[in-house]
Amino acid sequence: MMRQYELVERVQQYKPDANEALLNKAYVYAMQKHGQQKRASGDPYISHPLEVAAILTEMRLDESTIAVALLHDTIEDTTATRAEIDELFGEDIGRLVEGLTKIKKLDLVTKKAKQAENLRKLLLAISDDVRVLLVKLADRLHNMRTLDHMTAEKRARISEETMDIYAPLAGRMGMQDMREELEELSFRHINPEAYETVTRRLEELSRRNEGLIKKIEDELRDLLVANGLTGASVKGRQKKAYSVFRKMQSKSLSFEQLSDVYGFRIIVETVPACYQALGIVHSRWRVVPGRFKDYISTPKQNDYRSIHTTIVGPSRQRIELQIRTKRMHEIAEYGIAAHSLYKDGAAGPEGEGLGRESNAYSWLRHTIEALAEGDSPEEFLEHTKLELFQDQVFCFTPKGKLIALPRGATPIDFAYAVHTNIGDTTVGAKINGRIMPLVTRLANGDEVEIIRSGVQVPPAAWEEIVVTGKARAAIRRATRMAIRKQYAGLGHRILERTFERAGKIFSRDVMRPALHRLGQKDVEDAIAAVGRGEISSLDVLRAVYPDHQDERVTVKPSSDEGWFHMNTATGMAFRLPGQAKADAAAGLVPIRGLSGSLEVRFSPAGAVPGDRIVGIMDENREGITIYPIQASALQQFDDEPDRWIDVRWDLDFANKSRFTARVLINAINEPGTLAKVAQVIATLDVNIRTLSMVRIAIDFTEMALDLEVWDLRQLNQLLAQLKELDCLATVKRVFD
Repeated sequence: MMRQYELVERVQQYKPDANEALLNKAYVYAMQKHGQQKRASGDPYISHPLEVAAILTEMRLDESTIAVALLHDTIEDTTATRAEIDELFGEDIGRLVEGLTKIKKLDLVTKKAKQAENLRKLLLAISDDVRVLLVKLADRLHNMRTLDHMTAEKRARISEETMDIYAPLAGRMGMQDMREELEELSFRHINPEAYETVTRRLEELSRRNEGLIKKIEDELRDLLVANGLTGASVKGRQKKAYSVFRKMQSKSLSFEQLSDVYGFRIIVETVPACYQALGIVHSRWRVVPGRFKDYISTPKQNDYRSIHTTIVGPSRQRIELQIRTKRMHEIAEYGIAAHSLYKDGAAGPEGEGLGRESNAYSWLRHTIEALAEGDSPEEFLEHTKLELFQDQVFCFTPKGKLIALPRGATPIDFAYAVHTNIGDTTVGAKINGRIMPLVTRLANGDEVEIIRSGVQVPPAAWEEIVVTGKARAAIRRATRMAIRKQYAGLGHRILERTFERAGKIFSRDVMRPALHRLGQKDVEDAIAAVGRGEISSLDVLRAVYPDHQDERVTVKPSSDEGWFHMNTATGMAFRLPGQAKADAAAGLVPIRGLSGSLEVRFSPAGAVPGDRIVGIMDENREGITIYPIQASALQQFDDEPDRWIDVRWDLDFANKSRFTARVLINAINEPGTLAKVAQVIATLDVNIRTLSMVRIAIDFTEMALDLEVWDLRQLNQLLAQLKELDCLATVKRVFD
């Protein structure tokens, strides 16, 4: 366990003027408060905050952050209070310790909605001061290092949380070494079998190639010196198990097929020296095509800068090379923690500037802004995870502005990254001066020009194309608004007709005082709810005019039996012999999504409860025709999307209405065929509405029957029994 003087000495090594009294006071206070508490391993509890502080000293953080690390568990696990810490150490440190206490209570591996909400709280807690994030990541790293003493279930839960949230977050903050260690430790507990297998194979490879890394280091170093580049350091390493496993998974490779298991870093003094080293290496060894990236000229959003290349190097080994300066290496190792102004000797309040120079911290701020735009916690979770996990491509606007996007992004993502309004009105794109499809995947260096239209509404299908959370959320929002507008138009017409029949005049103003009775936030929501069938137009009328009395008219059923007892088809419009038309009220069928205020009709082949259905509004907007989704007649309305209405069945079990379905039978010409068919139909309590027979060959007759059934289940039962008759060749339902 680290001693008090050792901690102070560690900090003073990189910050000689550190506040020694603050560190001593925090050390003693934490020691006293944690007292005799033990960890699951049996070690004194104080060893944990001390190790967290030690990790942060490796990042060379200021004494305030080290003090917060020592105190980070005191409010949660001891008798310490926020007021006491404020009094002893100041409000700044008290606020950070309380922020860490709130994060500790979050369970990020629960059902999706709660996980999303807790991730919101996590990012909100770290948005005010990035030091909260740095301490939390160090805390998580030490917990992962000591996870073996937990139960198997808890190890798996904590490892999953680390892999899902904390490791990608460390990577997004530019802390690549910490990310790699968190992933490696998580992988060991999430998939122990794969971890053991890959680790064993890497050990075998290391034994087989003993001395190879040092040999390549020496050869690279000698080559650089021979070409006048002195002072460069070369460091090689074998890749870690999780990195190897992820590559095997993503590229469907076996271990034997992996060719670049070794990585080397060349660290030089200046940026020009980086390109000089690159030229020397490429002049000596063959480059692997497509494996060169220059993150110095176009840094990643987390400030990572380096040149990446893959060569077929010494001993004909394929090796990955990273070439960078010392400052770039520091940022690559410590990420956002490397941006403290005191490193450059700049004056300022303690902690000022921590992350101020960092694009990674800027990303964090933008992510927090997305909290206000997200319509649900689940969308925010999806957005953030997309942003955390995706690698990047860098594209340019025609004016030269750099836009960083996740790998696999399309021009639609690009448009939404520039501005939501540009994304909503996008109709096309030019990539490098050529008009290209909107589904084109962007590549590094592409110049993208967006073609817009003032009347465009983003299609809902775009949601499956885009990869950024911002674009996906904006498309969903625009789709919801378009659907709401459609339903609002339908609802407005329904309400006008209902109010007119009641002798009232409908307007949006008369609805406002009644919104609380309807449970709606605004008038447009209420009108759209009527269009969707969620609120009855009569309910709106009663809410606006509570004293209004409905005048109900009872329609007596007809005494005419008609053909095949058609008078039992309650709620249906049908023709009887000698009658011109059934009463209009018979066309009112209980289908959710429509109101009884409009005339509802069915397509000629009908539709039955259980079918997937769609409504097509008449051109005069006076009625709606219901079609099964399989009806080919729907193709004629493809160019008129504003006439399509989303409807579904919502029948009461007590409802005794029958519904029409058309069946086509190819029957063998023999006596009694029609009688057998009719008997099966009658046995299952199905009505025959119309019947036509046409001889199509000497031995076959085609029968077309319009049948009246209760629902799809009854119809399927009938079709199954008809297919069992030997006298029938084919039996099928038709939709037109």
